[in-house]
Amino acid sequence: MNGHQNKNGEKYMEQDSQIDIIESQIRECFGRVVWSHKTQEKCADILLRRNSYIKISQIVLSALTATGVLVTIGGDCKIVNILTAIISTTLLALNTFLKGTDLGEIAQRHVEAAANLWNIREKYLSLITDINAGIIPIEEILTQRNKLQEELSCIYKGSPRTINQAYKKATKALKINEELTFSPEEIDMLLPEPLRKRK
Repeated sequence: MNGHQNKNGEKYMEQDSQIDIIESQIRECFGRVVWSHKTQEKCADILLRRNSYIKISQIVLSALTATGVLVTIGGDCKIVNILTAIISTTLLALNTFLKGTDLGEIAQRHVEAAANLWNIREKYLSLITDINAGIIPIEEILTQRNKLQEELSCIYKGSPRTINQAYKKATKALKINEELTFSPEEIDMLLPEPLRKRK
């Protein structure tokens, strides 16, 4: 009987060890998804801001060009002519540079990628929670892990490339500003009173 119990004990210990190894991989995947999600978010913010600046610049340059033309028609002023030529050339160069590039559309693709990654991030978090609660067998853990990897692969294939500035902002948001974490008090404030831990 003792021998049988020892074998069962060894089996459970071996399974626990296997789950620990698998969980460490899942935690690593969770970390990468968190970073990717935040980087896509920051990339969308940067591109939307740039797009806004460019639109404003185009409007201002167009207005200055039109004003210069009107002044030139009204009288002969070499300085105004030169300035109008410079401004119109700048506007032409800007429009040429942006031809075929829609920053607003690219930013929207980053927003969509971030939304998809958020869903995967939450699934990984739920899986890690279930593992630590001991309510999920190793077979189910493997099934969910493999499914998440397939979903993540599809998302990455369709996601636009991010820029270095977005990665730096994501790093600051996660490491310094701790945008992904909440204190127990902050979580309580978001919950109805009956669900709060600290009353």
